[in-house]
Amino acid sequence: MNRLHVADAAAMEALGGALAGALRNTGAVVYLRGDLGAGKTTLVRGVARGLGIQGRVRSPTYTLVEGYELPDGMLYHLDLYRLSGAGELEFLGIRELESPDNRVFIEWPERVADGTLPAADLVLLLETDGEGRAVSIQAMTARGRRLAAGWQAGLTEKSKAGV
Repeated sequence: MNRLHVADAAAMEALGGALAGALRNTGAVVYLRGDLGAGKTTLVRGVARGLGIQGRVRSPTYTLVEGYELPDGMLYHLDLYRLSGAGELEFLGIRELESPDNRVFIEWPERVADGTLPAADLVLLLETDGEGRAVSIQAMTARGRRLAAGWQAGLTEKSKAGV
């Protein structure tokens, strides 16, 4: 499960929904890398929907961080593209995000290179791939390997169901 082809936005949301299944009983830190418009927010929207979040799931492009309450923690979505320095992370409350029950998705983690960010369990690279997108997955920790395996199982189940 190193590289997946994603046909369109609906498929990207479905991919996020499958990842949500793996995140049901655990927290994680996921770095999202890729060009503008690659589908990072769409993927997180799918995760949010898969975790039961209703209502609008906003892009954190201007707010830098959006948080959503879950029964067993929080889902945080950060966009560091407009970050002017690592010092702003403290202002955003980055330390408060580091809970074993939180699901933290960080777009543009490369904007902060000084080790301020929590370590990633998964790193996802989203790229254009012909008419669609491709998502490359790299597990960075033991928890990341478990998440990737659970995600793969969820995708297999969805494909059996015709998704």
